[in-house]
Order: sequence, then structure tokens, then C-alpha cells
Amino acid sequence: MNDFKPRIIAFYCSNCASAAADVAEGLKMALPESVKIIHIPCTGRIEVLHLLKPFEEGADGVYIAGCQEDSCQYITGVKKAAQRVAHVKKILEELEIEPDRIELFNLSAGKGQEFVEIALKMTRRINELGPVIS
Repeated sequence: MNDFKPRIIAFYCSNCASAAADVAEGLKMALPESVKIIHIPCTGRIEVLHLLKPFEEGADGVYIAGCQEDSCQYITGVKKAAQRVAHVKKILEELEIEPDRIELFNLSAGKGQEFVEIALKMTRRINELGPVIS
């Protein structure tokens, strides 16, 4: 397991999380190599299938970085994402996969350091869990 290099897929919204990513880039802060980011218009647009697909394709973890609930441009987008993440956690449990492998994080636009810290947190978590065994 010492050679384990996690594969983590991160979905991030085009509003708050995207702005936080821009701030991180401006601060010359980089995400861990283990994290592949996928830009989405709104976290509310992501479906359960989108959240499960990375696991099917060999990812060890998935997270979503979205707006704060009170600042979602589409009003309920991040709330919809939270419901879908909760549903995926239940599906993972049924598949005997740790539900902590998926998470939703809320960010405000200026939090570039937090954008990177979330990636580091998920990388540490997945390193502790190890690879998905199916």
C-alpha cells in the first residue's frame, strides 16, 4: 500500500468555487497531483450517475466544491448536490465501499487557500482509506 497514489475527481462550480480556484492560482497554490478537477456550470446540475461514474472508472474518491448555500447563483443548486451526495453515500455503503470517499464542500469566492486545503484534506482522507476494493 506504500505505493498507493489516490485518484480523486473534484467537480467544482463555475461561480464561487471557480473564483476560489482563480484566487488559489493567483497565490501560486497548486492542487495535489492526485486531484483531477472538472468544471461544471452548477453543482445542482450534477446527477447521481455523474458522481458514481468516477468510481466505476477507478477513482478512489470524489468531491464537489460548490457555493455557500446562501450565495448559490441558482438558489438551490448546492442543496440539490447535497441531497445527491447523501444518496451516493448510501449507494456506496450498499456496495460495501466507504461513504467517506465522497464529500461536498461549500466555498465562498475569495477562499483560494481553502480550495487547496479541501483537495489536501480529501487526499489525506483517501490515503488513509486506501484504494477502493471491489
